[in-house]
Amino acid sequence: MNEENVPVIIAGGKHTDERGTLTYFNDLNLSAVKRLYVLEHPDPGIVRAWQGHQYENKWFYVVEGSFKIVLIRPDDWLSPAEDLQPQEFSLTSAADQVLHVPGGFASGFQALEPDSKMMVFSNFSIAESLNDDFRFNKSKWYNW
Repeated sequence: MNEENVPVIIAGGKHTDERGTLTYFNDLNLSAVKRLYVLEHPDPGIVRAWQGHQYENKWFYVVEGSFKIVLIRPDDWLSPAEDLQPQEFSLTSAADQVLHVPGGFASGFQALEPDSKMMVFSNFSIAESLNDDFRFNKSKWYNW
């Protein structure tokens, strides 16, 4: 996992030959993962924001299309400041990248093109995640 407690992009790669294309992420360690889910956004106008976790780690991989992912590090989980600075990432299925977000961040995201799909991995079970779940108004820190 990410020892520095900051979001990082993990680069993948591709190998193509007469049999087809293999996409790989050799530097991605998923040994802590307990579950995964896929989000499908048919409409780029849909915004999912803000959900945060003090301890849960997430890994985001765009399977189809592209997404904008915006992160905030709350200074107080019950009453965070209004002027926190967002970090913005753009992930696309063509880029072979995984974004690792360690615990301590709230995230929001929006598809950048129709019918985009994103796979999300988590190191927490559903029960663990629900006990580490913080929700904030989507217009709190970012003008979607």
